[in-house]
Amino acid sequence: MTRYEVSVEKDACDGIFACLTRDPRFVEGEDGLATIDPNADPIYDCEGDVTDTPERVVAAFDDDRIDEARQAAAACPTDAIVVEEVGE
Repeated sequence: MTRYEVSVEKDACDGIFACLTRDPRFVEGEDGLATIDPNADPIYDCEGDVTDTPERVVAAFDDDRIDEARQAAAACPTDAIVVEEVGE
């Protein structure tokens, strides 16, 4: 499976939450901006490593759901979300 990273740039996020409807791992954070919670998806038992700093949220996954993450990134009107493959 492909390993990939999903990052949310907090300065660019406006809290529009178009990403939430494309990928349930995206949730509203305490700061009112989008964040990533691998445990938020009630359908999949998802695991991922999440780092949350004042500048960005970065999550690494090695599942087959990269297309959902890409759809969430494409739906973001402020281009705050980036999805990158980082290996196999």
